[in-house]
Amino acid sequence: MADSRLNEADQQGRRTWRFWAALVLVPVALVILLSLGTWQVNRLHWKESLLADIQERSNAAPLDVAALERLMAEGEAIDYRHATVAGRYLHDKERHFLATFGGQSGFYVYTPLQLEDGRYLLVNRGFVPYDRKDPASRGEGQIEGLQTVTGLAREELTEKPSSLVPDNDEAANIFYWKDLSRMAASVDLPADRVLPFFLDADSTPVAGGLPKGGVTQIDLPNNHMQYVITWYGLAVALVAVAVAGLFRRKTR
Repeated sequence: MADSRLNEADQQGRRTWRFWAALVLVPVALVILLSLGTWQVNRLHWKESLLADIQERSNAAPLDVAALERLMAEGEAIDYRHATVAGRYLHDKERHFLATFGGQSGFYVYTPLQLEDGRYLLVNRGFVPYDRKDPASRGEGQIEGLQTVTGLAREELTEKPSSLVPDNDEAANIFYWKDLSRMAASVDLPADRVLPFFLDADSTPVAGGLPKGGVTQIDLPNNHMQYVITWYGLAVALVAVAVAGLFRRKTR
């Protein structure tokens, strides 16, 4: 009898301890879950605003180089801004960025465009299949003379995107990340004469069909709504479990 009473008292003590532990931990967990949900709501609004801004930039009237430089001087982003520029391609200095497009492996062809003021802009002319890397295999597309190129401005990367990305192989002319300064230096373009951004050419076809322009992918992931639902859903579930526990304790 005495052992039974001691066992019952011990169980009651454990239940009491669990109750007070839950009374402390449940509100803390609830605050964390609600904070994460609210943070994702804010991120959702930020991402939607960013996507709308990019859509507006890419569909606006094209800007010239002077306008892009002015925006950069004012601290404004120029990424994905619709732009146009005139100059002559230096085809003997084209650089190749390893890429896939339309399910096919190959390269984006980055060619210096010499502007009328003597400066250079690296233009992503578009995609060529892996076996068409050699410019001699697509001679028709090596257009000469003054060209007007329209597309989307792209800001340069300041560092390698990830440690998993291989180092660029300049000797083989294969770039695994878009290092503007090294692309320019590897073909002896003077650093002080190279514009600090790229231009992705639009899909205007060229003779022979290569390079194929219009390769810019505006595909920023926006999964924040599902995270909002997850965190707030877990908060609701936690409250439901806590209420059920309190109800069982009261019934007992």
